Amino acid sequence: MSETTLIIGVTGGIASGKSTVARAFAAHDIPWVDADDVAREVVEPGEPALAAIVEHFGPRVLQTDGRLDRRALREIVFTDEAERRWLESVTHPRIRERLLERLAAFREGPAPYALLVSPLLFESGQHALVDRVLVIDVPEALQIERTAARDGVDEAQARAIVAAQMPRDTRLGRADEVLDNATDEAGLAARVAELDRRYRALSGLPPAR
Repeated sequence: MSETTLIIGVTGGIASGKSTVARAFAAHDIPWVDADDVAREVVEPGEPALAAIVEHFGPRVLQTDGRLDRRALREIVFTDEAERRWLESVTHPRIRERLLERLAAFREGPAPYALLVSPLLFESGQHALVDRVLVIDVPEALQIERTAARDGVDEAQARAIVAAQMPRDTRLGRADEVLDNATDEAGLAARVAELDRRYRALSGLPPAR
C-alpha cells in the first residue's frame, strides 16, 4: 500500500457542485468515487439491501420495473426520522464496505491522491475514511435556486431540503480546505489547479507538469 496516496473527502450541501468539482480534478488525472453512486449500487435489483427495504416498506417503494422508486422512498423518510434511521442502518454499512474496497484500490494505485465525494461525509461517519476534507461551498440562496431548478421543486421545498442538512457553518468549521463554487467555470478550474498542487505537495510527490 502506498504511504503517499492521500484520500480527500469532498463534501458540501445540496447543489453545491460536488460532482462538477470532482470532474475538474479528474482533468488532472485524479481518480474519484462518489458515495451517491455506491448508494445506488447497493439497492439495485438482486441486492440484499433492496430486498430488506421492500420487506419493510412494501411494494409502494418499487417502480414497475422492479427498481427502487427513490422519490417515493425519499418522501417517506424525509418526514419520518425513525424510518430514515432504519433505512440508514440497512444501507450505510453496505455503502461503507464498498467504499473501503474502492479507497483501498486508490491507496494501492499510482495517483498522489484520490477523492471520496460524499454529501453525507460527516453525518455517515465517512470522514473517518479520509485524510483531509474539502468542503464545496456556495451561498444558501444559490443552493435553493439550483435545487429548485435541478429537482423540479418549488422554492419552499428547496428551502426545506437545505434546512434539513448539516448547517453550513458547522460544515465549514470542519473543513481542511474550502472551495467557493459560486464562481464561473474559469475560476473553478483555477482553484482546482491550486488545490491539485497543494495535495500533490502534501502527498510528497512533485506537481504535475
